[in-house]
Amino acid sequence: MESMDLQTQARITEEFVQGLLDRMGLEARVASRIEEDRLTVEAQGLNLGLAIGQRGETVRAITELSRTLVQRSSDGQADGSLTVDIGGYRERRRTFLADFARNQGEAVLDDGRPRALEPMGAADRKVVHDTVGEIDGLATFSEGSDADRRVVISLIDG
Repeated sequence: MESMDLQTQARITEEFVQGLLDRMGLEARVASRIEEDRLTVEAQGLNLGLAIGQRGETVRAITELSRTLVQRSSDGQADGSLTVDIGGYRERRRTFLADFARNQGEAVLDDGRPRALEPMGAADRKVVHDTVGEIDGLATFSEGSDADRRVVISLIDG
C-alpha cells in the first residue's frame, strides 16, 4: 500500500478542523503549510480561545484527533508529521517556554540549586531541554511519568 502524501493529509485535516471550528461557532480561516516532511495546519481568527483551551489542552486534543483521522484514512500509512495550531498558540507557547527556561537556567547558575519545573507535555519539555542545552554549565533531565513528567534543570556538576 502506498503512503498518504502530505497534500492529501492537509486537505483531510483542513476540512476536519474547519468543520470542527464551524460547529463550535468560531469564525476562522484554516490553511496549511508543508515544510520538508512536516505538515502544519493553522486556524486564524478572532476569539479562538475556546479552541485553544486552558494551557492549550483543546488544541492538543484537536491535533491528536486530526492525527487519528489521517491514520485511519490512510490505513496507518501516512508520510511525515502533523501539527495543528489555533490562533498562533503553539508559537506563543514555544517563545514563552524558551524565555522561562532561560530565566530558570540563569537562576540555577546564580544559586546552584536545581529547579524542577511544572509537569508538561513532551513538546513543551523538548523546548525546555533544547533551550537550556544552549546554556554552558547546565544540564536537564526529565523525571516522573505520564502527565506528571517534568524537566529538572541543574548544574552539570550538580
